[in-house]
Amino acid sequence: MKINFYNSLTNKVEEFVPQHEGKVSMYVCGPTVYNYPHIGNMRPVVIFDTLRRFLTYVGYEVTYVSNFTDVDDKIINAAKAQNITEKELSEFFIGEFKKNTTGIGSMVPNITPKVTEYIQAIINYVDNLVKIGAAYVVDGDVYFRVSKIKDYGALSGINTEDLIAGARVEENSKKESPLDFALWKKTTEGINWDSPWGKGRPGWHTECCVMIDTIFPDHYIDIHGGGYDLKFPHHENEIAQAEATHNNKIAKFWMHNGFINFDGEKMSKSLGNVVYAKDMIERVGGVVTRLVILNTHYRMPVNFTEDTVKAAAQEVNKMVMAYKQAALALQTNGYNLQEGKPNMEKFVSALADDLNTANALSELYNVVKETNQLLRTRPIDFGKLNNNFKTLTDMFYCLGLDIKYVSLTDEYKKLYEEYNQSKANKDFAKSDELRKVLIEKGIM
Repeated sequence: MKINFYNSLTNKVEEFVPQHEGKVSMYVCGPTVYNYPHIGNMRPVVIFDTLRRFLTYVGYEVTYVSNFTDVDDKIINAAKAQNITEKELSEFFIGEFKKNTTGIGSMVPNITPKVTEYIQAIINYVDNLVKIGAAYVVDGDVYFRVSKIKDYGALSGINTEDLIAGARVEENSKKESPLDFALWKKTTEGINWDSPWGKGRPGWHTECCVMIDTIFPDHYIDIHGGGYDLKFPHHENEIAQAEATHNNKIAKFWMHNGFINFDGEKMSKSLGNVVYAKDMIERVGGVVTRLVILNTHYRMPVNFTEDTVKAAAQEVNKMVMAYKQAALALQTNGYNLQEGKPNMEKFVSALADDLNTANALSELYNVVKETNQLLRTRPIDFGKLNNNFKTLTDMFYCLGLDIKYVSLTDEYKKLYEEYNQSKANKDFAKSDELRKVLIEKGIM
């Protein structure tokens, strides 16, 4: 099938054809782990997990890597404030991030490298940049020489002359140019390592290049993803290093997701509207939180409001009821839930069109509606209901919507038969009691 994605590098929708037949390599920039992740951190987690699921569903073997930045000033300062080591702090928040990842219905990536595991590889990478003249050493610091890259700014569209003239560029008399960025920082404060240039720690922009270099033998991947805010300077600086080292732009496709807003305003500490992912998931549930994110195309801003959350909760309730009722009807009539034939053509086509989750969800909602109609029609067309059930199962998988049904044991079947018999006998007290039990067990 033909798959098209928007490529941030070319600003065009292009046909996606991986380098190696049947295999996809994907790297997504992960969090700096010094605090609980906020809900904005969860958008790339949801989007690129959905991309991974879709590509897997249509037959690709996906290697999905997302890193943890466990070396940073913020980590050092937070650890110092709490009187614990940087490792203790970062390991705790890595655990919290993984809890939120699974809590919102995402799979943990295949590989989750940490910066501290790649220090020697980073030193070797930076040392090579110095040797080829793409970087230089000043008083124990190492800087990348941006002037070596002819098309610096190609990803972000940044005009380097404007950057040099503008106040956004940090003044640093050590650097040959204000555009140059740190690859290695001289420091004896906090966690640090010995290097050819003295004690220090890596700059932020090099870690992803090194991890991609080490994990993927081609030194070039199919998809590099992350939030829109990473285009500049982080991803631009990754590309600069890859061009100097391998004469490539790291990835064939660059994909960036939009921001999350609350009541139309971007989250920020100054506005006081930062919402932790754990709190949102606890309040409305992982499935509802994920659905709010998926209801909007990944390149557009997502707006969390009471109305969008309420609407998502209502849709989830419809899905759960239709799915469980279909499972119950099919199992009590001798059908194997795994044997239905899914009708996924329009749904898959939507995801193949630049991961259009909004259109894919429209198809899912149509199947939910049709399933409810089948359940209300007598006699029930169980063959069609079985196909719809399998369609919903596959759609839920692709979108990461963790909606389950209960497999009926002989005990549960007997319980359900007693419930139906008590209703037929108009023993409403007993049927109400049995109904409560069936609901508690998640059957109804």
